[in-house]
Amino acid sequence: MKQLNDISAECGLWTIFLGLTLLTLHFANLFLITVYAPLESTMGLIQKIFYYHVPVAWAAFLAFFFNFLGSLIFLIKKDEKYDSLAKAATETGMIFIILVLITGPIWARFTWGMYWTWEPRLTTSFVLFILYLAYVLLRRFGGEGERIARFAAVLGIVAFLDVPLVYFSMHWWAPEISAHPRSIGLSSEMKTVFFISLGIFTLTALYLLWERYRLIRLEHLYQQTLMKKVGK
Repeated sequence: MKQLNDISAECGLWTIFLGLTLLTLHFANLFLITVYAPLESTMGLIQKIFYYHVPVAWAAFLAFFFNFLGSLIFLIKKDEKYDSLAKAATETGMIFIILVLITGPIWARFTWGMYWTWEPRLTTSFVLFILYLAYVLLRRFGGEGERIARFAAVLGIVAFLDVPLVYFSMHWWAPEISAHPRSIGLSSEMKTVFFISLGIFTLTALYLLWERYRLIRLEHLYQQTLMKKVGK
């Protein structure tokens, strides 16, 4: 139990430090987006949501990739730490896919005149949300045990197959079906801000994923310690 407390205390200091660092970076990113990045000539102010919408989508894809990786390795090695990675990655990814489904319709309202249309990218993004929501609900209410973990791993692998559909949807469907623009012209300042925002959200996703994974592992360690005490 002392070892568990020491690990928690040591990691807690790093959690606070890294969290405050990321928070500072997000404030700096907000300044760059609102002040440094120039207004886009066609869409104007609403275009600035692009600097959030695309990075959070990338962060969701990254988290779901770790779910895919953890699920695949868990099915091969039967090591529960990879199942923990898959769980942590899904919960992290859900934060970002929800942000995608919030920022996307806001952008669509000012660009297309409506919050939602069942065009390929929006539809596949919504399907991605539903698939991983099913994963979260399965882990929350499906009980414990290796059988549920294996079933969840298969679901995670299948769900990840939708990620390429989301990414390539605007290229695979005809322009009259896919409303998303195939490319957006960006000035050098816009590109700089975009890649900075992309980097910050990538770090945020990795930070949240690691912290959630660490908490899950601590929970397992605590349960194992408790069971050993009860068994004595």
